[in-house]
Amino acid sequence: MIDSSSSLDTTRAAYDDVATLYAELFRDSVEGLPLDSAMVAAFAEFVRAADAGPVADLGCGPGGVTARLASLGVTAFGVDASPAMIELARQEYPDLRFDEGSMLALDIADGALGGVLSWYSIIHTSPDDLPVIFAEFARVLAPGGHLLVGFFATGDDSPHPAEPFDHKVSRAYRLSIDHVADLASRAGLTEVGRMRREPGENERFQHGRLLARKPRTSG
Repeated sequence: MIDSSSSLDTTRAAYDDVATLYAELFRDSVEGLPLDSAMVAAFAEFVRAADAGPVADLGCGPGGVTARLASLGVTAFGVDASPAMIELARQEYPDLRFDEGSMLALDIADGALGGVLSWYSIIHTSPDDLPVIFAEFARVLAPGGHLLVGFFATGDDSPHPAEPFDHKVSRAYRLSIDHVADLASRAGLTEVGRMRREPGENERFQHGRLLARKPRTSG
């Protein structure tokens, strides 16, 4: 088992080291990707309709997607483990809130959020720690709140729920969409929809998206 604190420290340091370059390349990581943009817009529409609270963009990086959410009419703030990323986000989007934090133990009250966006922020997490993170997602969501997760996906023919690969920044994993859906279900969330996108130009892997909802009642 990978020590979660050690893994987080390694990932945090790796992103601190490349923060400026990363922000130049991926300030808004859904820009120019119509299917991805549509999925984020649909998530924002669900959040607005439920009116259950603000959205936390967890693993927000330089803040571009947080700003996109705000432009779609939801109250959004960003959280990231990398101090360098948070500093860049605050400089670029001074009217938005950005906090340092870990998805393993969020400094957010129970049921405080109408939405959680995790856009490629679970890819560096040890598979052993994913249930903890999904439990945190469910804890901070208000009843009726929505979760959108974006990640690199394994192929349909893969027998493994998680497959490590050589990410340029830090150790990472591709995940089975069924496995991500199961993690959400075990945390008490109900699947709303999913999408698999084929790799585009200069991309190596398929991409998965899962949209889930926290039921308004336990029954």
